[in-house]
Amino acid sequence: MENLYIEGAKGEFYTPLVNLNVSTGVCEMSGESYLEYTGEFYAQITQWIRNYAQEVKKSLIFNFKLTYFNTSSFKALLGVLKVLKEYRSQGGEVSINWFYPSDDEDILREAQDLAEGAAIEMNYIEQNF
Repeated sequence: MENLYIEGAKGEFYTPLVNLNVSTGVCEMSGESYLEYTGEFYAQITQWIRNYAQEVKKSLIFNFKLTYFNTSSFKALLGVLKVLKEYRSQGGEVSINWFYPSDDEDILREAQDLAEGAAIEMNYIEQNF
């Protein structure tokens, strides 16, 4: 199994930086998520998590450092969280951290809505970006 690394991009659409590391189990998504092909983009992330759960079976630490995401990204992120919950329910150790800017309560509320929608626990960490 290989790491998944996607360089973040800004332009007409915004792609978050994605760094999913097999050897450490530390995964990070950061930046903004405003994509043209949201489903395709996030499908590779959920597939990576599923493969990790089947092949590696070690703990995962998932750090979200998103400063903006649109409605279609919200739905896709919900899917990512549900796959993480599925891994946890299979006995996998999963820790989810949502870092948010200290001056942005909206993104915190969105993260809380995501956690509630996926019925999964998340740590909320205030941070200056």
